Amino acid sequence: MERLVTSSLKLGIIAGGQLGKMLIQEASKWDIITYVLDNDENCPARSIASKYVKGNHLNFDDVYNFGKLVDVLTFEIESVNTDALKKLKSEGFKIYPDPDILELIQDKGLQKAFYKKNGLPTSEFRLYESIEEILAGINSGQISFPFVQKLRKGGYDGRGVAVINTEDDLPGLLPGPSVIEEKVDIAKEISVITARNSKGNVKCYPVVEMLFDPKANLVDKLICPSSVTVEQSENAIGIAGEIIELLNMTGLLAVEFFIDSKGEVIVNEMAPRPHNSGHHTIESIITSQFEQHLRAILNLPLGSTKIKLPSVMINILGAEGHDGPVMYEGLTESMAIEGVKIHLYGKKITKPYRKMGHATVMSSTLDCALQKADKVKNLIKVKSWKESQ
Repeated sequence: MERLVTSSLKLGIIAGGQLGKMLIQEASKWDIITYVLDNDENCPARSIASKYVKGNHLNFDDVYNFGKLVDVLTFEIESVNTDALKKLKSEGFKIYPDPDILELIQDKGLQKAFYKKNGLPTSEFRLYESIEEILAGINSGQISFPFVQKLRKGGYDGRGVAVINTEDDLPGLLPGPSVIEEKVDIAKEISVITARNSKGNVKCYPVVEMLFDPKANLVDKLICPSSVTVEQSENAIGIAGEIIELLNMTGLLAVEFFIDSKGEVIVNEMAPRPHNSGHHTIESIITSQFEQHLRAILNLPLGSTKIKLPSVMINILGAEGHDGPVMYEGLTESMAIEGVKIHLYGKKITKPYRKMGHATVMSSTLDCALQKADKVKNLIKVKSWKESQ
């Protein structure tokens, strides 16, 4: 990407949440001009972007007109108007990852079909258009309990997913076209982030293990290196690399896996962008996921993915019962702990379980990092100042 050396390269990022903000922080190190499109004038990325453009990422005209302002276009979320991206692509604009890949990943039904077509290990599934079809499938014996319903489009951070263990859970079925999967007996949940540039060079990050908060259905702790076996790690990394090659994708791809009770590695789903399971890379890996995404989409050499120190990442979430202007407790005490790095995303309003930031805790041993992470988790509280008065 020769224009990089002229300091005139304009990078457009669709959506200005925390992922966009952290991507801009990396881009600023290379003096890249950054544009961000977001409907929220208080979005986290606005404060540091070179130019903020107000607009809706689902609106054709907003996305199309924004794309014409920049040299390279990327995104931090999947829910983008792909018709606008395709038109921009047909006119010669550079969009990474490709709109066709984004369109496939936007639809969990197409994702599952892709895994099946390419012989990738994933849970058994069927596609249904409505709750009525799902109920008919249960009555006919096509669907058996327990199962998981995932809306084909629009779900994120645990939203758009219903776990149906028995008939008593059926009132929780979600309306809309869905994937119905066999419920996996999960022993562990892991993730692999992989990157590929236009030259076809691929690099994968070490496997991370994810522990979930059952109430929020969000990552509670992310552990690197993971406790999986060497065979499981090599298998997951191999599958992630195979997927990004099969997609012929340029950019960053996060692949989430289940390890079932038999020790088998099973693909759950993927995201074509920087991911919550890669935040630890900012401090604990030689090349952060955000720098790697830039290297990939600018067709630069991919950076090293070696671990510098064992780490544990925890999400900093809005506390239950708090909705309003944000205030933080425990930051000073947490920062006094060696190896703790805190990132606040700049969201002015807290809500229960809203991602307000994250903390990465590093130490010479994973056990020590885990102990420190537990201390930080207990110290940091995200409240609203109105509720605290």
